Amino acid sequence: MHIGLFFGSFNPVHIGHMALANYMLSFTGMDQIWFIVSPQNPLKSKSQLLNQNHRLHLVNLAINDHPGMRSSNIEFELPQPSYTVSTLAHLREKFPAHRFSLIIGQDNLKTFSKWRNYEEILKQFQLFVYPRPGVGQTEFDTHPQVHLTQAPLIEISSTFIRQAIANKKDVRFFMPERVWKEVDEMNFYQK
Repeated sequence: MHIGLFFGSFNPVHIGHMALANYMLSFTGMDQIWFIVSPQNPLKSKSQLLNQNHRLHLVNLAINDHPGMRSSNIEFELPQPSYTVSTLAHLREKFPAHRFSLIIGQDNLKTFSKWRNYEEILKQFQLFVYPRPGVGQTEFDTHPQVHLTQAPLIEISSTFIRQAIANKKDVRFFMPERVWKEVDEMNFYQK
């Protein structure tokens, strides 16, 4: 089975994430998309990060039993900060029958050389890259393991949603309905 690994903080998960996952399932030949909820990205600040279990729950609400999508808390069990190369090794050991590929944004591809053991990742895994606004070419664009996709350009960010909620703006249509209801009822991201 070909599994696309969609790593992220998902703080919160939004319709952009869901549209990208749907695109990867429909247009790349992947059999499933696994949302790998990261406890903490080593390249990001932890200050505005909602508890990892809450973020995992929101992802599960967003997936809503979609047969081609599932969530994973595999990084919750691994040493932190979590590095993609370690998670990939762990997944490969745990699921040897699966073929894993990474789903990353063009912005992440631009800084890919900062990832721990990025050369090893490129040797063993394919990267499916979705476009991001304002990101030009990268040194990895022509690498044989890198596949630049024609996924729609989605300019919604979790940062925008968090800031809007903190400023009491209505952003209900930027998230799957079940996610919005939970965020609203639990008063997540309010000042």
